[in-house]
Amino acid sequence: MNVHEYQAKGLFREFGVAVPEGQLATTPEEAERAAKALGTAVVVVKAQVHAGGRGKGGGVKLAQSASEAKTAASEILGMTLHTPQTPPEGKLVRKVYVEAGSNIEKEYYLAILFDRAAEKFAIVASTEGGMEIEIVAENSPDKILTTLVDPNVGLRDYQIRDLGFQLGFDKGQVAKFVPFVRGLFDLYLEKDCSQVEINPLVLTAEGDLLALDGKLNFDDSALYRHPEIAELRDPEEEDERERAANEIDLAYVGLDGNIGCMVNGAGLAMATLDMIHYCGGKPANFLDAGGGADKEKVKEAFKLILRDENVKAILVNIFGGIVRCDLIAEGVVAAADDLGVEVPLVVRLQGTKSVEGRAILAESNLNITSAETLKEAGELAVAAVKGAA
Repeated sequence: MNVHEYQAKGLFREFGVAVPEGQLATTPEEAERAAKALGTAVVVVKAQVHAGGRGKGGGVKLAQSASEAKTAASEILGMTLHTPQTPPEGKLVRKVYVEAGSNIEKEYYLAILFDRAAEKFAIVASTEGGMEIEIVAENSPDKILTTLVDPNVGLRDYQIRDLGFQLGFDKGQVAKFVPFVRGLFDLYLEKDCSQVEINPLVLTAEGDLLALDGKLNFDDSALYRHPEIAELRDPEEEDERERAANEIDLAYVGLDGNIGCMVNGAGLAMATLDMIHYCGGKPANFLDAGGGADKEKVKEAFKLILRDENVKAILVNIFGGIVRCDLIAEGVVAAADDLGVEVPLVVRLQGTKSVEGRAILAESNLNITSAETLKEAGELAVAAVKGAA
């Protein structure tokens, strides 16, 4: 789960991480009042959407007076923001964050995440803050600093000090850097974050460290432990289909292709998407129905897939382990019949009761094509799309 910048900064404050003062606004008039209340020579008006690169898309503006803040807010609110991290249709801006300007001397990058390969927490930092960190990593990998933290030992102050000196901080700045990183790390652990990112972390001319931006991602599986975090969810920022899938315990991610996919198991789902690409097609979604898929889940999965008008064929790929393929076949037939599925349907069933499942499909008299192998399923789905075109 993602949250807005203003929400992330609220959590930063709780853990003693310094951030500029700011206020949320949903109208130009509120932005004007916020700028007056902040009382600084310069304020920054920032679009609040779940995407980075807002400045490049015109979603961040400087204002040197309350009236300028009002004008900036009127230009940003209601705009459709397009950045490298937004979907193709962009993101509608419904609110802005009016923040006190900072006297920036130097920008840095700082993030905390989990390195699965090393099986340790990773604190990632760079002197190249304010830039796209992926580009820095590709073009100047030597400028990416990583400190690994053993979960059994925990973060030690000497590790933070060492990282601070590598970033070029002097002793006084390092003394401020230690509690800053410690607060972020405590937030990361206590709130079950999957990632904490600040870009940029700034050193001001006054010698202070401030989180000028903030991104927090939370582990969805741990939200039951944090109702206060779950309340921060903004449904308007989420894909409608993904939100509906979450409500019925289906894992769904919308993509930009035309072959709808329903698979049981995340690994098999990824392999299915790869096979569709390999066969020359483009998947329209990732949908993991899970190991407990039944008739009702199959029907709901079809409803989700068919919400996408770009879907020209559907590929169902089920491996029967816990789930029985004959029950899935019955669900597929019932869903296709009840929903009046008109697009070609390719179904691959392997594992428990797969022979019986394929027989049910064959006897349905519906537009369903069975496949034996994953490659055959991919080829048939791609061919079905081409035939429909």
